[in-house]
Order: sequence, then C-alpha cells, then structure tokens
Amino acid sequence: MLRSLYPLLCLYVLHVPGRPPQGANRGEVVAGAAAHEVDAALYRERVRAMFYHAYDNYLAHAFPYDELRPLTCDGQDTWGSFSLTLIDALDTLLILGNVSEFQRVVDVLQEGVDFDIDVNASVFETNIRVVGGLLSAHLLSKKAGTEVEPGWPCSGPLLRMAEEAARKLLPAFQTPTGMPFGTVNLLHGVNPGETPVTCTAGIGTFIVEFATLSHLTGDPVFEDAARKALKALWKNRSDIGLVGNHIDVVTAKWVAQDAGIGAGVDSYFEYLVKGAILLQDEELMSMFLEYNKAIKNYTKFDDWYLWVQMYKGTVTMPIFQSLEAYWPGLQSLIGDIDNAMRTFLNYYTVWKQFGGLPEFYNIPQGYTVEKREGYPLRPELIESAMYLYRATQDPTLLELGRDAVESIERISKVECGFATIKDLRDHRLDNRMESFFLAETVKYLYLLFDADNFMHNDGSTFNIVLTPYGECVLDAGGYIFNTEAHPIDPAALHCCKKQKEERWEIEDLMREFYSLKRNKKLTLKRTTDKSEGESQKPSVDTSSEDGRIKTNLKNNTKRKISPLSCPNQPFNSKLEVMGQVFLDNT
Repeated sequence: MLRSLYPLLCLYVLHVPGRPPQGANRGEVVAGAAAHEVDAALYRERVRAMFYHAYDNYLAHAFPYDELRPLTCDGQDTWGSFSLTLIDALDTLLILGNVSEFQRVVDVLQEGVDFDIDVNASVFETNIRVVGGLLSAHLLSKKAGTEVEPGWPCSGPLLRMAEEAARKLLPAFQTPTGMPFGTVNLLHGVNPGETPVTCTAGIGTFIVEFATLSHLTGDPVFEDAARKALKALWKNRSDIGLVGNHIDVVTAKWVAQDAGIGAGVDSYFEYLVKGAILLQDEELMSMFLEYNKAIKNYTKFDDWYLWVQMYKGTVTMPIFQSLEAYWPGLQSLIGDIDNAMRTFLNYYTVWKQFGGLPEFYNIPQGYTVEKREGYPLRPELIESAMYLYRATQDPTLLELGRDAVESIERISKVECGFATIKDLRDHRLDNRMESFFLAETVKYLYLLFDADNFMHNDGSTFNIVLTPYGECVLDAGGYIFNTEAHPIDPAALHCCKKQKEERWEIEDLMREFYSLKRNKKLTLKRTTDKSEGESQKPSVDTSSEDGRIKTNLKNNTKRKISPLSCPNQPFNSKLEVMGQVFLDNT
C-alpha cells in the first residue's frame, strides 16, 4: 500500500540516523521553517555563495582535472580529461552575472582542451556535457561581452571546439541500426571489443546538440545521425508502445526489458519534447505523445511512475528513482500542469523524509533500497520546481528550493566544496563532486530564485545581429536547456541557413570587409566609434569579492516592444513565449 502524502507544509529533515519511525517527527528539523514566506532574494545570494564555494575550490585544488574530490582537496579525471567542471560551469558563470570570469575561462578552454587524445569516452556524457556546454557558451559569448569573430553565431572558436568534439563521437553511430555504441575512443574510434549494449537514453539524447551543430555549421551529418537513432528506438518499441532500458545496437534486440521514465530511459523522452520545441518538429512531438499515452496506461499509479515489463505491462519494480524527478518539469512543457504538480508533490515528500532524494525509493515500503541510499546532489527535482514555478508561481516550489539549499549546505558542505552524500540515512559522504552540481543543481536553484534573470526573457527584449546571411534576432528568450542544463537559444538555429561551401565563401568576404573597415578606422583615428549595429560593451565593476573581479551584466543595445507574437506554426503544438507547448485540444 502506498504511503499517503505528508502534509504540504511539514518540516523538512536534516538528519536521519536510521530508519525513521512512523509519524511526523523524523530526526532533526528546523523549527518553523515552512511557516515563513521564502525570501527569494536571500536564497538567491546563498545559492551564489554555494556556487563560488564549489567553483573556487575546483580551481584551487582540482583544475585541470575533470572533477573535484572535496574530501581530500584534489582532483580526478572521470569522463575523459576535458577539465569538465570548467566546461560545465561556464554558462552558469554568465547566468550569475560574472562576465569577466566567463571571458577568462573561454580563453583557458581554447588554449588547454584537446580532443585528439587516446581516451575511451562516454558518447552520451561527452555530448551532453562537453558538446552541449561549448555550444551554449558559444551562443552566449556576445552577451558576455566577448569579442566575436565575423560571421558569429555561424562561426567561432567555441563552435569549432564543439564540432571537433562531436566529430569524435560520430564513429559510434556507424552501426547497422544507426543506434550508437555507448563508448568511443577519441583517437581510434570504437574499440573492436566494445559491447553493443547501450541504454535507451544513450541512444536518444543527441537531437538538441547535434541539430544545433548542423544548423550552425551547415553540415547535416550531425542532425541526420541523431534523427536516425531516435527513429530506430521508435521503430523497436513494443506492441503496447513502450521501450526497454538497454538494447543491442547491432541486432536491435532488447537486452533489458524494464520500461519506465527513469535511469537509462529518461532523457530520450526529454529530447523528443525539447527537440520538437527547438526544431518546431511535429513528428518528434507526436512520438512523445504516443509514448506518454502508454506511460500513463501502464506505469502510472496514484501519480507515481513504476517500472513495468515492456511487452506485458506488468509491474517489475515498484521503485521511484531520483532521476525520474525531471518528469514534472517535462510535463509542464506540454502544458500538463495539474498532473505535473501532483507527481512533484509525491517526490517532494521523499525529499522531506530524507533531506534529499535517494537514488532508489521503494514506494510501497516508503523507504530507501539497499545500496541505493545515496544522493549525489542531483538537480532533477529542483529542475522541475524551476519549470513549474515559472508556470504557476506556486510558493510551494520556492519551499523546495529553500529546503534544497538548507539540506545541501548542512549535509554536504565541506572545506573544499560539496561532497556527494553516500547515504541519506546517516549522512555519510563520498569523495566526489560531480560537474553537474555546478552545471545543473546550482543553476536551476539560482533561476528558481532569480525571477528577473535574462534566461526568463519573455520576448519583450531582443538583440539583432548581422550575420553573413542577413539580420538575425537573438536573446529573445525561450531557451531550451539540454539535459545537462546548458541553454540553447532556438533563434540561433535560423541564423545560418546557407550550405557549408557557400558559408565559407561568405565568411571570407566578411573577414576581408571587417579587416578593411578596421584598418580604415585606425587610419582616421576613430577608435572610439562604434560600427553600426555593434553591441555596447558591458560595464565593469572592479570591486572584488573573495579576490575575484566581479563584472555586472549590462544588457546589449535592445529594442523594447510588446511581447513577441509568433506566426502560426506548421504543426499543432505551439511554442508560447514562456517556453511552454500547448496542444490545440487543451
């Protein structure tokens, strides 16, 4: 029997030494915390301090390794020796307003990151963290005051780095089915003995990054590969409309036949929705809506989602996984707010019980699963809270943000950063700080508490950029976050329409034009003049905080108009200015 929901305003747990007894009083709590209105400005600044405590310690003790080990104050390579935390944190720096550090890190990455190395790398992780992080930073570069080259956003050093990294992944897609291997050697391609078994998410989580790359570079190979993989999964769904957890990418035989919305499957569904919004693609949205029907029919019970056998629909695991907590946020993107809030509140009760989300939670028993009691500071529940708060302004969602800040600071904060919680029952820690803590967890917390952040732009302001192909509207909002929380400006995909050969010719002409223009300016000693349409440089506040130069974001020259009205879209799912998709029949 499922546990009933705890009262919405119950106190949150900070310490649970063992299995909590039945009843409302569980462990140590902060008295009266839920009784007061959440001070968003206060918590926004606390989140900022959390970011710098983690970021500064990474720079001091772990760089150039991928990740920080906060208990021993050193670093380790985990996903391929890319200085991964630096890439993952880059766009978060700009969202927090630190322009000068963003600019410095861009220079560091250009000089220090090399993808031509003999390393076996996860195709999935390299895509979402490295390719996604570089693409996002590339598209935000002008907003950060970085001097961009002629032809931007259709060219630029970070775009070339993202393209180089993505090309290293393409050999993994050379299979009979088009579904990629899970691992590739960045120097030699797929190893001869590589296992053909890949999880569903590892196959279906490329369309956002790869389509963006294709649209910006003019090379369709990336989007074509991502679409072929997506369609292969769709083709191999069961007769009742479900997909399993792991599949053989050579034979297309399902190896693990558990169907659900969590680990191993999660971001496949996420990318069908986000890919549909990004590309205005009716087919991708239709695929997701068909999956959504099957998920509701076979896996949903009392606003929880269980694991079932993909061919029969029988329950195999009555488990909630922490990775599933992205689902309410995804539901909000298709306008299903009521169902999203009910499921979110179920998940929030688990957080209140432990002060975090255990990796696995047995729903009938109302407790953790053995060897799955940890919480590696994952962002998914906070991500859903951010999306739902933008849609509803429900103060309960700010309470989750408050609880997350309090729990993470009191349980996982150590001298050299924030440590993974190895066991939520006794709060033992593990010696790792995943890069997604700075890429996702802190970012979503900050955006939850920062209502005026430029990421929340409703289309009333925008910038016009001159590209080799005409004027391009950017920074109008509607950002699509990849599954590592790297924001992509969907408008940028419409800036670079020409084929690659034509693009090169136009870029050469643009460079020559700007070079002549610059030389003429120097001759006339008009170095202070701004060329027409050039953005104003952000002003710099040189007051320092903890030794860092802080740079205040000043918006580029903008036009103030009423919220953008979009033309009719070619399919029945509309992209609304706040980033939600509404169906014609809702």
